[in-house]
Amino acid sequence: MKITSVDIIKLNALPSAGQTPVIVRINTDEGIYGYGEAGVSIMNYSLGCIELLRSFSRFLIGKNPLSNDVIYTELVNTFWAKGNGGVIMAAISAIDTALWDIKGKFFNVPLYELLGGKYRDKLWSYASQLQNGWKYEDFLGSPGDLQFLKDACKSAVDEGYTCVKIDFVAKDFEGRHISRDEGQNHLSVKTMREIEKKLEAVREVIGEDVELILENHCITGASTAIQFAKLAEPFHPMLLEEPANPLDELDYKRIREATSIPLATGERSYTRRGFLHLLKNGYLDVAQPDLGNCGGITEGRKISDLAETFGAQIQTHTCNTPISVAAALHLEAAIPNFIIHEHHTNNTLKRCTELCVYDYQPVDGYFSVPDLPGIGNELSEKALAEAEIEIVK
Repeated sequence: MKITSVDIIKLNALPSAGQTPVIVRINTDEGIYGYGEAGVSIMNYSLGCIELLRSFSRFLIGKNPLSNDVIYTELVNTFWAKGNGGVIMAAISAIDTALWDIKGKFFNVPLYELLGGKYRDKLWSYASQLQNGWKYEDFLGSPGDLQFLKDACKSAVDEGYTCVKIDFVAKDFEGRHISRDEGQNHLSVKTMREIEKKLEAVREVIGEDVELILENHCITGASTAIQFAKLAEPFHPMLLEEPANPLDELDYKRIREATSIPLATGERSYTRRGFLHLLKNGYLDVAQPDLGNCGGITEGRKISDLAETFGAQIQTHTCNTPISVAAALHLEAAIPNFIIHEHHTNNTLKRCTELCVYDYQPVDGYFSVPDLPGIGNELSEKALAEAEIEIVK
């Protein structure tokens, strides 16, 4: 079997969310094709992957797609890929996932079988980014408004979720972003008071037994993350996510020493080398690789094994299209150190779910693992009809 062409697909689907998903479809001479996603679509960074995908696609033509590990190793050893980087690794990740999809279809088995089999049939999931609402096609209130946040939390808990994630730091009650100086240097008394009111309101709505993940989006640095963590500790958070730039190892050391809240990061860390410095020093409890930019399925499995070596769990970062959701479910099913799956509010919306043939959604907060060959999803006819498609032969 040989690769005959690669379709670079720019979807016109999520402009209101500030996203332009870029998908690759790798085609073969046996009629089997595979899909993968370049997972940096937020703020349209995925557009930077297109020229890379053109170049990499020319390299792929004529290759045996079943030699996916060999192809991955060659790609990550190209000149600029040796230093990692979100855009170049996103392009490589899309190709890697598409090759795994082909391999699963060729052997007529779900991806998790190729990864060693399922550890579990159901995957615990959480409702993610509730500061932006829950299942709101359009915002019904001001993101940052207290009642808006409470309504979103109630909706998720009423659906059976036993864990939610919220960014408490990013915006004030009027929906204004806090300044970079404040986020990195010192949270004001006013900001801290508003954060405390949000924490109190959320805990009141979700109850004492629902888990709470704190999402900081690297808005904070060491000092401000510690300020926030000490304020949040009485509310019993499950995780503090992205409390600082993942490259700033000493920040994580300071935060780890100052709080009892477990720490998580990973959506902006690439390959296992991007996680090693935090894992080996014990600064990370949960690694959160995004299969759309960390190096795909191949590297995602290596990151999972590395994390297990250092006693850390895995929760993939998943905020892209249902292509990425399906791939993440397979990996998380096939590793021993899975903890929870991120179900982003975008992945509940029709404008996102209609991009693919299958709409995988959790029931009572738990996902079932796809059983179709490969990753178990592909773009819908509607999505393809509305997309810009470039074919590399």
